[in-house]
Amino acid sequence: MIKYERTNVYDFNFQLVWTTKYRKKIFTTEKQVDAMKAILKKIAERNSVELSHMEVMPDQVQMVISFPPKSAPSSIVKAFKGGSAKQWFIQFPQTKKLLWGGHLWSPSFFMSTFGNTSKETIIQYVDSQLDQYNGGRSKR
Repeated sequence: MIKYERTNVYDFNFQLVWTTKYRKKIFTTEKQVDAMKAILKKIAERNSVELSHMEVMPDQVQMVISFPPKSAPSSIVKAFKGGSAKQWFIQFPQTKKLLWGGHLWSPSFFMSTFGNTSKETIIQYVDSQLDQYNGGRSKR
């Protein structure tokens, strides 16, 4: 969908994926998943990021996002990962003990524009991750 701002028009979407430190399964209850989704939605709003699809799995987050071209992709990732870890540990301080060094997220991430893959294919992939992740059985 084409987006219009005062000085630019744009239409690009990204798939963004990152994992917990050492792939530790942190988001194992519905309460934890809902809390992380709420945190990420607030961060998206504060940073003018359109968050069209999101899945929080026990050890990773996958999102389909779009943001204005004035924002650097690395700054968007930093806002999501840094901001969410800070808010997470305020709400769930006991989980810090499960993570060596007290870091919630792995330092790496994957971000891709859709390129030759259609947006619908990426959205279907993100939306189906929970089923694909464990053969249709929730690990929560």
